[in-house]
Amino acid sequence: MKIFTPLYEWTLKWAEHKLAPKMLAILTFAESVFFPIPPDVLLAPMVLAQREKAWYYASLTTIASVFGGVAGYFLGFWMFEPWIQPLITEFGYQARFDKAVEWFNEWGVWVVFIAGFSPIPYKLFTVSAGFLQMAFLPFLLVSAVGRGMRFFLVAGIIHYGGDKMETKLRQWVDTLGWAVVVLVGVAYLSLR
Repeated sequence: MKIFTPLYEWTLKWAEHKLAPKMLAILTFAESVFFPIPPDVLLAPMVLAQREKAWYYASLTTIASVFGGVAGYFLGFWMFEPWIQPLITEFGYQARFDKAVEWFNEWGVWVVFIAGFSPIPYKLFTVSAGFLQMAFLPFLLVSAVGRGMRFFLVAGIIHYGGDKMETKLRQWVDTLGWAVVVLVGVAYLSLR
């Protein structure tokens, strides 16, 4: 069943829209604080659609992500008890939050770098860093480096992959889409 090909085509067309960079920045900022969808899902098609703007899009994504991380940090710092803790409890994220705190105690500032670069939810660590009153400048530095490395890597792979990558992606988009659905389902069932 080919449901991902039309979505892929729609995303590529939307990625060329004049408001796409603003939406990328908003999505990225929100993802660093609360939003569940990573900005890579918009960054990648935007670079595919306009490869000459790869470094601009990677820079925009990095800057918006760091600003979002700063917002998450200050939410954790000032508003943890009245706002964040009730949400963590309500959405069933207490175990994940406790694990993030445990990792902070074990790894310190490096956990923010790892969360910034990897698919680990960065938002958990921005809020946790504020809650634990981590030194702000190291937080800012490792956030910028980790997020920058991730987004420049994504943009670079797509930029240098060029037409060959776009052709292969178009050929395999439905298979990849269903593989992601299966992986998410398995991850969900195994974490329950």
